[in-house]
Amino acid sequence: MKHPEPSYEHAPLPVRADFGAAHRRFWQRLQRPGSWWTSAERIAIAAETRQGRDCELCQRRRASLSPNAPAGAHDTVSSLAPEVIDAVHRLATDPSRLTKGSLRAMIDAGFTAGHYVELVSTVAAIISIDSFCRGIGVAFHMLPVAGRGAPTHYQPANAVADDAWVPMIPADRNSGAEADLWPRGRTGNVIRALSLVPDEVRTLGDLSAAHYLPNAQVGDPTARSEHLDRSQIELIAGRVSALNQCYY
Repeated sequence: MKHPEPSYEHAPLPVRADFGAAHRRFWQRLQRPGSWWTSAERIAIAAETRQGRDCELCQRRRASLSPNAPAGAHDTVSSLAPEVIDAVHRLATDPSRLTKGSLRAMIDAGFTAGHYVELVSTVAAIISIDSFCRGIGVAFHMLPVAGRGAPTHYQPANAVADDAWVPMIPADRNSGAEADLWPRGRTGNVIRALSLVPDEVRTLGDLSAAHYLPNAQVGDPTARSEHLDRSQIELIAGRVSALNQCYY
């Protein structure tokens, strides 16, 4: 059975068409295998992202001085590996205290840095879309039915160890198949950190163009959205970052 794709036709507030279009494109991506996860696994990661909000262990961790102090098991809705579920829930519920331990646990369990990057991107995208829905007062979109196919296991040959926990493409060397990732020649580390899985940079850029600014315009102080100038955009972004205890 095909589930309906994201639509804001009946939202209580008027919604720009590019939001719905970007969200539908992400839903369609979930129905295809990624570079490291199958479609079913990507949808399970999305489901666990939502489940983290109601997970009793995650709630105790957030209230604890150390997120590693509370013992117990996560409340889960999938058959993903425990290390994967733990990484998803930590990212979804307590990202300001995230450590490299989640990545190490996944590596020790047989996953790769590419798995981790794609997982991070999927969690971030779901939280972004769900937060938008919550903000305008509509229900979360039903997750899609999984498609078939195997992950490509593609990774760029020029990704190297740099300033992140995972390899990434050097700021001035996005060439060949990755030449589109930051067309102005350089970009911020928050974007480069996903570049071990190039399609996740493209996903981030697609959502960012609706939710914030196109990646190529982030460094332009004169850039504006349809109704907000850059100072208004950054006032909102700064407030949200402060509430989320975001480093940036």
